[in-house]
Amino acid sequence: MARTRFRQTAGRQHHAGPLTYVLLAVAAVVSLFPLYWNLVAASHSGERVVQAPAPLLPGPRLLDNLSFAWNQVHMGEALINTTVVAGLVAASTVVFSTLAGFAFAKLPFRGRGMLLSLVVATMTIPPQLSVIPLYQIITDLGWFDQLQSVVLPSLVAAFGVFFMRQFLVEALPVELVEAARMDGAHSLRVIWHVVFPVARPAMAVLGMLVFVQSWNDFFWPFIALTQDGNPTLQVALAGLGAGNHTVDHAVVLTGALISTVPLLLVFAFLGKHIVGGITAGAVKS
Repeated sequence: MARTRFRQTAGRQHHAGPLTYVLLAVAAVVSLFPLYWNLVAASHSGERVVQAPAPLLPGPRLLDNLSFAWNQVHMGEALINTTVVAGLVAASTVVFSTLAGFAFAKLPFRGRGMLLSLVVATMTIPPQLSVIPLYQIITDLGWFDQLQSVVLPSLVAAFGVFFMRQFLVEALPVELVEAARMDGAHSLRVIWHVVFPVARPAMAVLGMLVFVQSWNDFFWPFIALTQDGNPTLQVALAGLGAGNHTVDHAVVLTGALISTVPLLLVFAFLGKHIVGGITAGAVKS
């Protein structure tokens, strides 16, 4: 009887009630309020931002703060550098993680389980432990204050390898790989024509996650780069708003707003593809 009812309701569309829309509206307001207040604070003076009660409506100084923040530090150069670094790190992580994930998921070789365990175990190591040897390496290579000192240590991530491995275990049938090999496809052709098309949804999600993480990364770029050389956005923002032993919080929040806008544009244009990648494979046939 229960099975019959399930079959009768399986194809029906369930419509949300008024309470659902109210909860979604509240969640949207709570999520967007920090961004809105950042915009409000960027449109006031530093003195007004720290006064109580805090301002809740936009003020008249937004353009002045934007101009001051843009000119106080190398904001334009920092935007370009951050875009280059985040793009290269995201692209390399997606490619290498997909290749390694495919190997761990579908290629039988000795010690596969132990190597995967070692890769996952590296995620438990704090990044602060590698700062001193990594800094010594880049100084010996003459890469201090160069973008490659930030890009090369992040070409692949253990999380990306594990993420792609878990996706390909379920999404890529081993029979598909064997059929391609029986048709005479070599390894590179199998990867290009079989693995990459199947892994495209997960690659899109991983690329976006890594891009955002690299865009917001501060710890290592602040050590490897300088504000007057080749700064990324987070390094440039570290010197924003300082002067006369005080910090202009309105200018700092203006710089944070500038660094957030490109990410919002990326999500606006690619949000549908990201959501599609997250939900791909959620329902098995």
